[in-house]
Amino acid sequence: MKIIAMIPARYEASRFPGKLLKDLAGKSVIMRTYDATVATGLFDEVYVVTDSELIFSEIIKYNGKVIMSQKVHETGSDRIAEAIEHIDTDIVVNVQGDEPFVNGQILKKLIDAFQSDIENQIDVASLIFPLDNKEDIENPNHVKVVVDHNHFALYFSRSPIPYPRDATAATYYQHIGVYAFRKEALMRFTKLPMDPLEKTEKLENLRFLVNGMKVKMLITEYKSIGIDVPEDLDKAIKRFKSL
Repeated sequence: MKIIAMIPARYEASRFPGKLLKDLAGKSVIMRTYDATVATGLFDEVYVVTDSELIFSEIIKYNGKVIMSQKVHETGSDRIAEAIEHIDTDIVVNVQGDEPFVNGQILKKLIDAFQSDIENQIDVASLIFPLDNKEDIENPNHVKVVVDHNHFALYFSRSPIPYPRDATAATYYQHIGVYAFRKEALMRFTKLPMDPLEKTEKLENLRFLVNGMKVKMLITEYKSIGIDVPEDLDKAIKRFKSL
């Protein structure tokens, strides 16, 4: 089974423009993510795929592997699909460019899910961790997910789900923006129209669900720090200094 990692990287982020080139303890955010992914030793190849000349140049400067998008894309998954169309691979792991704390343990968990999926039920695998802080649960930048008894995703939302109508105890899970796809599932995804739910929540993973594709959610205790807003970068810098 051939496995590659793709890191989609846009320069223009609505909540934090240019965040991938911001300094994170001596290296840019995107290079921290790239280096952490390569260092796992899990992949046959690791690429950054981008529409930005600035990010392209940053990766080249450090002798990394990078692919320039030839089309304009709405989502990172669409960007990856264009890049892998003519690459021979079975599984593609999408590591978000703003997730500099990804590590081998959580990425291997995704790969193991496919290697043990004898009946080929899984189209996509991703990660979640339990939330216990009210502020995090209510934060729209933290994507929540509810799952069925087999831990396949039922719905993703920026809102608190499930809604605690009677103030009863519920388990809340936050989604970590790391995915693994079967190549065929990802190529199928890109041919599907963007759904109104996806447009409303601004969450591309909803396109899989509304089209009946199976998204396996794997629980981890590892709490990532994604760089969504400037305050997240401050937290990431402090974390690096404590390592």
